[in-house]
Amino acid sequence: MTLLKWTENDSENLLTIAEASRWASSRYERPVSRSNITYLVTYGRVRSVIRNGSIMVDRDQLQRYYDEEMAAQREAYKQLEADINRRLAFTEYSEKERTKHVHRLHPYKGKFIPQLVEYFLDDHIDEYKSAVYFKPGDMVLDPFCGSGTTLVQAAELGIHAVGIDVSAFNTMISNTKVRRHDNLALVEHIREISRALMQYYENEGFREFDNELAAALSEFNATRFPSPTFKLRARQKDFNANAYGAEQSGIFAETFQALVAKYGINLESAGSAFLDKWYLPSVRAELELLSAQIKRIADHAMRETLCVILSRTIRSARATTHLDLATLKEPMRSTYYCRKHLKICKPLFTLTEWWARYADDAVRRFVEFDKIRTDTYQIALTGDSRSLPLDKLLALKQPALVEIFRKQKISGIFTSPPYVGMINYHEQHAYAYELLGIERRDDKEIGPLFKGKGKAARASYVEGVSDVLRHCQKYLKKDCHVFLVANDKHNLYPDIAERADMKIVSQFKRPVLRRSEVDKSPYSESIFHLRRK
Repeated sequence: MTLLKWTENDSENLLTIAEASRWASSRYERPVSRSNITYLVTYGRVRSVIRNGSIMVDRDQLQRYYDEEMAAQREAYKQLEADINRRLAFTEYSEKERTKHVHRLHPYKGKFIPQLVEYFLDDHIDEYKSAVYFKPGDMVLDPFCGSGTTLVQAAELGIHAVGIDVSAFNTMISNTKVRRHDNLALVEHIREISRALMQYYENEGFREFDNELAAALSEFNATRFPSPTFKLRARQKDFNANAYGAEQSGIFAETFQALVAKYGINLESAGSAFLDKWYLPSVRAELELLSAQIKRIADHAMRETLCVILSRTIRSARATTHLDLATLKEPMRSTYYCRKHLKICKPLFTLTEWWARYADDAVRRFVEFDKIRTDTYQIALTGDSRSLPLDKLLALKQPALVEIFRKQKISGIFTSPPYVGMINYHEQHAYAYELLGIERRDDKEIGPLFKGKGKAARASYVEGVSDVLRHCQKYLKKDCHVFLVANDKHNLYPDIAERADMKIVSQFKRPVLRRSEVDKSPYSESIFHLRRK
């Protein structure tokens, strides 16, 4: 196939990136950042040209893009219930605001955005939220704390918080987010580990292979997949991009195999463990090196922090396509046509770049969070929320917080129980459990994917969540407020409330106008407000 040459037409509608950002923000009365516009250009969503060294965007195409996006959003709302609270969609917040500071420290499926937590924990009222439920100095509990969003927002708002999760890795992420770090010491440890990694990388000869492969790929992609021309035409379906990509991938495979032979690169792993299956041998060796370097550090909190950074790094290094990173399908051990980036991509042969990037990013996020966090206490405890002795564990893990707990008890709960049959919470971080030697407790999960969504699974789920609420009530004030975020399409929560000897006093419904490139279907979730009977 021969790509048709892109023809640039002179137009009075060309805008710089900055002008396009201001124009779109004004026209659509929503924040449209420069990075938003750059994303549209990079991924071929709108036409762009280079004029006098600057990227110029076609305003007519930009308008069509956002008009179609707004129309799709209106159509999505039509598919949802009439009593949806659009305010709780939080569409006015940019991606950067929804992943601010430590919230994007580590990927985690199923977490809610911080603005949703803040809405119910802060002291504002509006036409939907008619009362203040928590105030500074209170204590809030999250018995399904996941990656710690509730704990982090509590720290912002001057509220003490306790999280519980059956997954030891989840509580490691949560505690790393809310911990007060010695950032200078952290930076020094990162430098030492990075030096060891780079020395290994260079001594093993991977640098020359990686550089030559990257150069060959860059030249090939520039010719066969010119950006953004190819991306724009592929989005417009001017031709069969997947067929063309597969053809070009086969052509480049000869170059790839020649380089593999030249440098003696091993592509196959002998073992059958998760790390052997989903990581190239060169990356697998680097994982072991980094893990060994971290284990040598005496300070437990420092080790955990570095383990979280390492986990984020190795998640991005799995030998799979970029499109399948979140839902692994088949290992990828060669170059391939990438349906996400619309060019030939390669699996990672080294962690050096990602380790450096995520380590720097983590330190920046810790510093950013330190500027706004309050002088309060937050901690995540590992255990089963149906039976964990909260007071005893707090006395062991956080004496200062247990004193506050004994004086005032917990004001309420804000949590999101697992959705029935949606996610295997341990399996999503299988790489971390295996590398770091963390015990898995899959059998203690409530409502996991592996149990399905059938009648028995739903009954087990109802029993599990209601048991959590019953157990946790002994630690709550009598006039407590309990908020549960749930996609209750099976109408299970009235039964859960009844079994927990509680009542649903109100229900907030919010739209989720979805999220991933794979599944864009909208849905609604409820925030159930429960009180004691």
